[in-house]
Amino acid sequence: MEQEIVLKPEILGFFHSFPVTNTLFTSWIVMSVITIITIILAYSIKTIPGTLQSLFEIIIDTGYSTVEGLAESKSKVFFPFVMTFFFYILFSNLLGLFPGFGTITFKGAPLLRSMNSDLNMTLGLALFSAFMTHFFAIRYLGFVDYLKKWFTLNPIFLFVGILELIGEITKIVSLSFRLFGNIFAGEVVLSTVSSIFAFIVPLPFYFLEIIVGFVQAAVFMMLTLVFMVILSEKHGAEQHS
Repeated sequence: MEQEIVLKPEILGFFHSFPVTNTLFTSWIVMSVITIITIILAYSIKTIPGTLQSLFEIIIDTGYSTVEGLAESKSKVFFPFVMTFFFYILFSNLLGLFPGFGTITFKGAPLLRSMNSDLNMTLGLALFSAFMTHFFAIRYLGFVDYLKKWFTLNPIFLFVGILELIGEITKIVSLSFRLFGNIFAGEVVLSTVSSIFAFIVPLPFYFLEIIVGFVQAAVFMMLTLVFMVILSEKHGAEQHS
């Protein structure tokens, strides 16, 4: 049976007047899975690590080394946020490849749908990324120096500041649409191939989507980190120090 692909997430029901979509329901599952894994790891840390602990230690160590190479002294502050983005997006991308997504129905609509195939979800992640970026900028620069990045009495620098403000909006658009476009396109490809070929042929496409899911999580993490580092830099002070 051919699976129809729609752009808008399906509404499963309402909590009071708040619509609960299948992508929102999937996001709750992702948060639950991450929470459970975190609790398991926290209460099973051993001197001689097992397979799961070793895997996450490698990921965490690699992630922290990457963050430290860019953020330096701010690494301990930036790392928890950007790594949470990475795990949240990665788990949601991988979970969307599991059997049952798009096939199990509830009231005629798919019960589960890949979280990042919903533009509302990716836009929410991009907005939160932008919020934390500017929050850290104010924290490290101070509110006055933060405003000086955008506004000055010099007409030329004022124009540049306005362009940079517009650039902040395009960052949000870029982050959200890049993640949404790649995951939604993968969902369409997998659905199309699976509706034509039931076995074997779809497997290479699943492996490709695993790679895409990992890459998109890493890209979102790295772009957020770069934006945080750049915006929280005090260029003048660094040049005189």
